[in-house]
Amino acid sequence: MKSLISFFTRIPVRGDIEKVPKEVSLLPVLSLITAAIPAIVLYLKIPMAFLISVIVLYLITGTLHLDGLADFSDGVMVKGDRERKIKAMKDLNVGIAGTTSVILILLVEIFSLRYLPFYGIILAELNSKYSMLLSLGIKRPLGEGLGSYFINNTSLAQLIFGTLLYSVILALFSVFSIYSLLSSLGLIFSLYTLWIAIKNFGGLNGDCIGAVGEITRAGTLLVLVFVWWYL
Repeated sequence: MKSLISFFTRIPVRGDIEKVPKEVSLLPVLSLITAAIPAIVLYLKIPMAFLISVIVLYLITGTLHLDGLADFSDGVMVKGDRERKIKAMKDLNVGIAGTTSVILILLVEIFSLRYLPFYGIILAELNSKYSMLLSLGIKRPLGEGLGSYFINNTSLAQLIFGTLLYSVILALFSVFSIYSLLSSLGLIFSLYTLWIAIKNFGGLNGDCIGAVGEITRAGTLLVLVFVWWYL
């Protein structure tokens, strides 16, 4: 799992990028590592815990996927054919759509945590990491790059094993509250984002996969807010 940690986080662990595709089924487990300290921050209820927990999360995971979200949003918002949209997504400059999407995602995450128990961020991160595994299992690579490399080397067996891990972890959190199981509804945001990506670009690259993870995390937090508010 060292290679997975090395690529998907800023934790100083030495890994081999060529081994990452062999470990992607462990993405649900990785979510427990990336969300552990943010959850502790929320549990301790320190001043500005909601803001600090999100900052700590991105200090652990890095901002690679946020950058992917920005590029993805710029590409989706450009009018024209797929070639023009893909060109906008690959542009190194971040446009207004990308900037706006990143700000909105961060605001949703920070303010949603105020209404949730401390483990809400773990459930959201679990969905985020699992949604990336689902993205790899779609088998719709776009162009060449790390995203395509991971997609082409992810097997159905890995997807099935990752799904079992996701289900077990989610079931364990039902000990805190049976409503935790409803966090899986946040995966609707994953499916919708995947549909948008394929519709606009014809496939998935690293930016699209990163966007799926970020949107799913924020979407899951929104779902949990309504679950805890009304149930």
